Amino acid sequence: MKTNLLSPQKDPMGAAIADYFHKGRAAKLRVFSSQFEEDEIPAEQLFRTFDEMPPLEQEALRLASGKILDCGAGSGCHALALQDMGKEVEAIDISPLSVEIMQKRGIRQAYQINLFDENYLQKFDTILMLMNGSGIIGKLENMGAFFTKMKQLLNPGGCIYMDSSDLRYLFEDEDGSFLVDLAAGYYGEIDFRMQYKQIKGEPFDWLYVDFQTLSYYAAENGFKAELVQEGEHYDYLACLKMQ
Repeated sequence: MKTNLLSPQKDPMGAAIADYFHKGRAAKLRVFSSQFEEDEIPAEQLFRTFDEMPPLEQEALRLASGKILDCGAGSGCHALALQDMGKEVEAIDISPLSVEIMQKRGIRQAYQINLFDENYLQKFDTILMLMNGSGIIGKLENMGAFFTKMKQLLNPGGCIYMDSSDLRYLFEDEDGSFLVDLAAGYYGEIDFRMQYKQIKGEPFDWLYVDFQTLSYYAAENGFKAELVQEGEHYDYLACLKMQ
């Protein structure tokens, strides 16, 4: 698992977040992939309030309890909502600019930390991985390392709330047949690179995982996966608990 942190010179999402926070607007946050056409992330989506969040995210925030870790917290929208609920939350991100903005927005515990840093050994009752939180696992081959880290961070009885999507709909024909090159690897393993203005980020791996595959790897690593809620477009919220 990669344990790197970003520098401001390689932090396009953080730069977009900072611009939107300071100026109320931001340029295009461009997203590139070898598998898909160019896309963009509207910066205002990263600042959504609880009422503007999808139902899956709202449910995860309602269920989160005890000492909570918000992974890949971005602008801190989830952490802020949790604080407003009176809950204790620590927000982490590898983006220095995002962490700076989280602190300015009033998040009491916001740190530039890589979840997989071997020296990061805090204990939590709930770990939140939202906005396709499975993405930071990168590839299926990293599942073992991911669950090992979760065992280090979770208190007894604790759980992970993770949302993701099953991308098989991108490969389904009209008759329901599944058209994917099995020799090319798992269809939910995507490569991305972001750019904001002249700031270009490094390429990174991102994992979309269907619930059945997630359940298999969870069981292989001493966890049980429960389907909490399904979304409207092949997305879902899962709860992962140590067995």
